[in-house]
Amino acid sequence: MALQKGYRTLLQQAASQVSPVSVDQASQGMYNPDVVLVDIRDIRELEQDGQIPGALHAPRGMLEFWVDPQSPYFKPIFGKAKSFILYCDSGWRSTLATATLLEMGLTSVSYLEGGFKGWTMSGFPVEPVAREALVLK
Repeated sequence: MALQKGYRTLLQQAASQVSPVSVDQASQGMYNPDVVLVDIRDIRELEQDGQIPGALHAPRGMLEFWVDPQSPYFKPIFGKAKSFILYCDSGWRSTLATATLLEMGLTSVSYLEGGFKGWTMSGFPVEPVAREALVLK
């Protein structure tokens, strides 16, 4: 089976449409109430590696549903006047997700360049996460 577009092509297209945020810039967002760091990694990744302190966990598989006010799964945080910085492990999933959210009409969204790996390699803080803490109210 030959694909019309592989993941590399999709990533290139998404990267041309979205803006990355450096780990230094994102670290400033930790202390800004108008910025929400959004961890889109799988729950197992969070349990194993922890997350950026104060980040919101929004699993990649539910992100579009949580952002859309017409969805029965809508989460009100995404309807607020905030800037959202998405991150995954290396930046691939968050690049694609950022492009999708921009296409949906969310205007203030970017992704963390280098992802969680870039964050930890730069020496920024990480907090452990327990499964019980991942339930968004």
